[in-house]
Amino acid sequence: MALEAGGSNPLNLPLKSSLECDSGVFLCKNVPYMNWWSFIVLPLISAFIGWVTNWVAIKMLFHPKEPVRFLGITIQGIFPKRQHQFALSLGKLVSKELLSFGDIEARITSPDNLKKIMPVVEVHIDEFLRHKLKEAFPMISMFIGDKTVNQLKGIFMAELETIFPVLMQQYMKNLQQELDLEKIVVEKVSNFSSDKLESILYQIMSREFRFVEIIGGVLGFIIGLAQVLIIHFTL
Repeated sequence: MALEAGGSNPLNLPLKSSLECDSGVFLCKNVPYMNWWSFIVLPLISAFIGWVTNWVAIKMLFHPKEPVRFLGITIQGIFPKRQHQFALSLGKLVSKELLSFGDIEARITSPDNLKKIMPVVEVHIDEFLRHKLKEAFPMISMFIGDKTVNQLKGIFMAELETIFPVLMQQYMKNLQQELDLEKIVVEKVSNFSSDKLESILYQIMSREFRFVEIIGGVLGFIIGLAQVLIIHFTL
């Protein structure tokens, strides 16, 4: 039975009798029939709203750069407002997890790395024994031949393999006392301008930000389409 004129019509759609239920936008037997464009326009509007919402949310990570009072509320971008806290967290992360002196010391003193540099050291020792030592003490050249040079070089190389790890460990301890990585990172990041910080984060996360914007549009479209279908099949 068709809705009577003056009856409930929340969508304000034109009414027709049951015999006229063929096309157009109208109510018949309490079922809303919509033109095809309604199934596209409404989801597109929802998609646009979802995209704009996420775009604004991303922009508000960095803007406004300076505190702005609005209706008694202070508004400022998250990163400009929390830049010092961000610098402290990043400094701790770099010094303890990403670039710890313990890891550097372990790599420098590892046997594999020592083996890589020993050939270079051997070349310099050979150059010293064959040329520089004889130039500094000409009389020694009469007593030092190739056999003696090779013997001395072997002794030096064996001793250096023992000394190098000890020297590197002591050097890293001194460097750790003099070089505070956490403090350096905190000072550097804290002194970044808001524009530079925004530029750095966009370089690192531009794809992720774009993905968030697209997801907002996609979810908005799906939600809009779901709303249209619910209205169509329930009223």
